[in-house]
Amino acid sequence: MILTVTVNAALDVTYGVDDVDWNGVNRVRGVHRRAGGKGVNVARVLTALGHEVLAVGLAGGPTGDAVLADLSAAGVPAAFTPIAGETRTTLAVRAAGRTTLFNEPGPVVTPEELARFVDAYERALGGASAVVISGSLPRGLPADLYATLAAVAARHDVPAVVDADGAPLRHAPAGRPAVLKPNAEELARALRPDAGEVLDIATGARLLRDEGAGSVVVSLGSDGVLAATPEGTWRARMPYRVEGNPTGAGDALVAGLALGLVEGTPWPERLRRAAALGAAAVATPVAGDVDPGVYRRVHPDITVEPHHP
Repeated sequence: MILTVTVNAALDVTYGVDDVDWNGVNRVRGVHRRAGGKGVNVARVLTALGHEVLAVGLAGGPTGDAVLADLSAAGVPAAFTPIAGETRTTLAVRAAGRTTLFNEPGPVVTPEELARFVDAYERALGGASAVVISGSLPRGLPADLYATLAAVAARHDVPAVVDADGAPLRHAPAGRPAVLKPNAEELARALRPDAGEVLDIATGARLLRDEGAGSVVVSLGSDGVLAATPEGTWRARMPYRVEGNPTGAGDALVAGLALGLVEGTPWPERLRRAAALGAAAVATPVAGDVDPGVYRRVHPDITVEPHHP
């Protein structure tokens, strides 16, 4: 079983419009509402791929109830810790081939609620072969929480994949996660305050490995993936650009990395599958889904080669 952690879950609302008039009335052509948050999206992809999963996190209020109801309806096993605050809503507006996101900050979480969650998380690790810890932090939680959760997993011999931004990403290597997965912009934000200069992606990834991460996989959007691993640095390149909604692409890629971690897949094939899943997610209208046809078409043509500076 792969455990996924989403401490800042959301009810994702996606509006489809022809165009956006910021000074007038906009008519919505279609609306999708579903449980979201990065870990939830990872759990959806893993479930669709037929892998056993358990989604854990925090949920509160009527919006939290809607998130849990949607996960149940989708057949995604979940065990969320209840909180008093209201789970957030996120809004994605898709217009003319572009997607704009409006993300609420999330509820305030008390120390007592966090302690209950950590207890439940540690119990769930007993049946896990890997854990994915991803997404933003709601208000009230410490910036080093993901490092703490990764370290707790390591004590249970469960490898962790961490996908975060900002302060949680900067702290994450201290927890010694098996895989750290920023995108290029997140990597730059994590390193520039300490590096004092703009570093190339491969050097930045190796710096995070030096700080404690087992491997660092940097997603590059349509340009593929770069991975600094114990077996060397690898570069996966996409054969062509897949057009669509990029919102859940990183989460699908993380699902592929988690599967590769559990199965012990060699890094070239691990990156090829992860990158193909990311591309297949772009081809779907909402985060958490992948297009099997796109996956089958793009997977064989992704090239993975050793990266030399």
